[in-house]
Amino acid sequence: MTPGARLQAAIELLAAIHEGSAPADRAAAAYFRGRRYIGGQDRRDIIDRVYAVLRHRARLEWWLARAAGEGPTTDRWRMIAALALLEGWPADRIAGAFDGGQYRPAPLDRREREVAQKLAGKRIDHPEQPDWVRLEYPHWLDHQLRNLLGPRFEAEMAALGVEAPLDLRVNTLKATRADAVAALAESRVAAEPTLLSPIGLRVRGRPPLATLPCFRDGLIEVQDEGSQIVALLADARPGMRVVDFCAGAGGKTLAMAAAMGNKGHIVACDVLRGRVDRAATRLARAGVHNVERRGLSTERDPWVKRHARSFDRVLVDAPCSGVGTWRRNPDAKWRFGREDLTAVIELQRRILDSAARLVKPGGRLIYATCSLLPLENAAQVTSFVKDHPEFTQRPVAEVWADTIGRMPESVPAPAADRSLQLTPAAHETDGFFVAVLERSADVARDAAA
Repeated sequence: MTPGARLQAAIELLAAIHEGSAPADRAAAAYFRGRRYIGGQDRRDIIDRVYAVLRHRARLEWWLARAAGEGPTTDRWRMIAALALLEGWPADRIAGAFDGGQYRPAPLDRREREVAQKLAGKRIDHPEQPDWVRLEYPHWLDHQLRNLLGPRFEAEMAALGVEAPLDLRVNTLKATRADAVAALAESRVAAEPTLLSPIGLRVRGRPPLATLPCFRDGLIEVQDEGSQIVALLADARPGMRVVDFCAGAGGKTLAMAAAMGNKGHIVACDVLRGRVDRAATRLARAGVHNVERRGLSTERDPWVKRHARSFDRVLVDAPCSGVGTWRRNPDAKWRFGREDLTAVIELQRRILDSAARLVKPGGRLIYATCSLLPLENAAQVTSFVKDHPEFTQRPVAEVWADTIGRMPESVPAPAADRSLQLTPAAHETDGFFVAVLERSADVARDAAA
């Protein structure tokens, strides 16, 4: 592809992301699926440009407003600004790429040319940018994030703005961590142990994992280290009955199945039946055969009532704002608004209330989100325990010592209160929250409540 054609493709992909409802990674997969003629290097160049715009969107739009006034926030305008401010292109080079040739962007109009000239030679950062622009987050979340992060605010917000590393979970059904490192090395992929997860690896660069023998053979799975920690803290043991209530594509289901040594039974549930069905390929590759996939009509599906009080562990990785995953999904921060937060908090409450019915006396309910917002995390746990006094919150440090602490190559739990909040700057993981709630063994409440 010519440079201009790659630019046009990046503009088209940005538009598909902003105009659609799918996350950026899924929108990109769909875009390239329909354009198989685009080669690997061209695809990488297009994706890099798209994600650069997504990660710098607030600053690009700040500069556009300064150079052209209110209005020009189309993806074509954003790309013009990105070329000038991020890649240092002079105005003439930008105009040369926007020449209207075959598969290339239409020529710059007079106003676009003027803006390109004004932005050329400028730096993306400017001392007059407010914090929410400089650190790339929605203004309406400023108060909540500052109150939560305190003196770590700047560092954590900056960490949420950079590209996340590639983490892998070793499938202990098939390999040890040393085995996986050696297998990756055979494919010329360097990997090193993760800091917190004793079954994690961090890989340098972006290798084509799907082509590697160790991936095809199920020795490794892509999973952020924070997500691995959540699954380990669920403490799913051989012979247990376990529910992954919001299983999605099955990452934590796979991790718990490995922890159980394929012994016992896991039910992977989700209201999006297609997602749990698509997990079948991953389960087969990993050699997992103790998982039942089940679609639910709603969080209060009749199946829940029929199986009340019959599971040792119920993991609720709840739908959330996704603040903790902004470094992977930079588009998500601009899709989610105040009204969405109100709605998702209510949904989390309903999910917790329903999923709790599945926990047997003495069993545990593990609540997790990939958010940093207290309203979705500690506040939800406090409200739940108040409404369900038969549940007691177990200190995460104790649970860590009983689970992760017993594994080879383990480390002590990070500083934690009764729950655990992982963050990119402090722990080099996505932002995950996890709390462990245990049901009293001698309380008999109406299971149909």
